[in-house]
Amino acid sequence: MKEQAYNPYENMLHVLDEAAEKLGLQRSEYETLRYPERELTVSIPVKMDNGEIRVFEGYRVQHNSARGPYKGGIRYHQDSDLNEVKALSAWMSFKCAVVNIPYGGAKGGVKVDPRELSREELIRLTRRYTTRILPVIGPDQDIPAPDVNTNGEVMGWIMDTYSMFKGHAVPGVVTGKPVEIGGSIGRTEATGRGVTIIALQCLENMGMDPDTQAYAIQGMGNVGGTAARILYESGKKIVAAGDYSGGVYKEDGLDIPQISQYLSDKKNCLKNYQGEGVKHLTNDELLTCKCDVLIPAALENQITADNAERIQAKVIIEAANGPTTVEADKILERRGIVVVPDILANAGGVVVSYFEWVQNIQSMAWDLEEVNKTLKKIMLKAYNDVDAMAKEKNTTMRMGAYMVAIDRIVTAGKLRGGPISMA
Repeated sequence: MKEQAYNPYENMLHVLDEAAEKLGLQRSEYETLRYPERELTVSIPVKMDNGEIRVFEGYRVQHNSARGPYKGGIRYHQDSDLNEVKALSAWMSFKCAVVNIPYGGAKGGVKVDPRELSREELIRLTRRYTTRILPVIGPDQDIPAPDVNTNGEVMGWIMDTYSMFKGHAVPGVVTGKPVEIGGSIGRTEATGRGVTIIALQCLENMGMDPDTQAYAIQGMGNVGGTAARILYESGKKIVAAGDYSGGVYKEDGLDIPQISQYLSDKKNCLKNYQGEGVKHLTNDELLTCKCDVLIPAALENQITADNAERIQAKVIIEAANGPTTVEADKILERRGIVVVPDILANAGGVVVSYFEWVQNIQSMAWDLEEVNKTLKKIMLKAYNDVDAMAKEKNTTMRMGAYMVAIDRIVTAGKLRGGPISMA
């Protein structure tokens, strides 16, 4: 019942209000951040392979544009709804502000289980969804990207559909595209790479040797899988990993390349994985397993008041969006568990999306060394800004991140003249 009642937008508003109060802002100074600038709900009729017509529901929410064009991913998920997309769009506004790139926040979603659709049905769904949101997107207006259950191929379909309507190629309308059609080298692994940059910096700041810690990762999709690979290749011990079916645990470390190879066949899931000395876990057991660093990289609403007391990790790095509820946050803070928030920890994806957009606009391409070097520079600068704010205000990393973001967005709004009366 608690999960059904969970409203991610209310969760976001609670944190926003608390952070703004700690900044000393009057309600009138940040009131506009409590409301999206635009909410679009669309119906998406799709002809299925059997000739049947099914109508899916889709969304595009644009939260704030004070700092630049809207930016945010599109997810395909059966549980997607307007409140979720509204919350995600706000988190994108704050995320872009934390890493100080010139974007506002947006998010899109389609209520669909993509595993139930054929590739041709997904193409038709994507193209029709694109036509529905076409009036509000564009390279200088709103730039979508991949999210849960979407990828570079889906972005290619969106770019092609948009370009057909415009009559010429517009690669900058989306980011996260395949490199062959204007994508950036390093974009696919950027979110996971950013997570590892932040995790290692946090551990060093805390005086914890990153090489001797035990890591647990919930979610072995693009973000969690990339973070697991990078950590494993740098000699770190990953004791637990999970996907939608459950998790696996091995105290002396999992064989991540073997697991990644196994999961590369989309028909496979971890509940059926068999490895030497591997113990199978439920999702709850994974989150509360014996580890030093927990990286939730799945969906929101994973760490709740029901399990926060049982979490054994010393540090939580939020690779997913909104994995921790407000109630759980308070419990973790009381227990002295450091939480590095999503709007900082998983911002690597939007940072390299920004690089891709810049490359598209300039009709040029950067090499991988330049992408990764600049990503690391921006992520570390953001971490230091958040850490400094948290210490100055004697508060958590989440509050520090929100305070940095809110201050930058509110300042941009004031410099643009604030809310304008149309009377």
